[in-house]
Amino acid sequence: MKLKLLFLILSTILISNACKKESQAEIDQQKIEEYISTNNIDSVQISSTGLYYKILRTGNSTYPTISNQVTVNYKGYFLDGKVFDSGDNKSFPLSRVIAGWQEGLQYIGEGGKIQLFVPSALFMVIKVLVVFLQIVYLFEVDLIDVL
Repeated sequence: MKLKLLFLILSTILISNACKKESQAEIDQQKIEEYISTNNIDSVQISSTGLYYKILRTGNSTYPTISNQVTVNYKGYFLDGKVFDSGDNKSFPLSRVIAGWQEGLQYIGEGGKIQLFVPSALFMVIKVLVVFLQIVYLFEVDLIDVL
């Protein structure tokens, strides 16, 4: 009887703790919104996938699709401002980059510039891959050319 009671109590505790846990998407959303607020960034939009973005320059009427090759200048950094990657005149198929870029670059035309706030779930190339690190990534991307 005591064993059953102990099992019931432990089960209740485990279930109630599991229900209180936030999903990684909720954690990322809170971090992004706090960053945007703290840094007084306005005109940020959010897509249905959870990508936050700010169009800094719309560019022309040549918008990339997932099947295009693109040339970009970019800077990637963490929420603390530390730059982890950058590149100038880098060309690649849009289908071969992280999901956050695949989506975000389609919001601007050639010559455009966008700021992307990429939650961890969108920091993967193929959706079946495990999320690299469960943190938020920030990018500023200039779309130089669409081929």
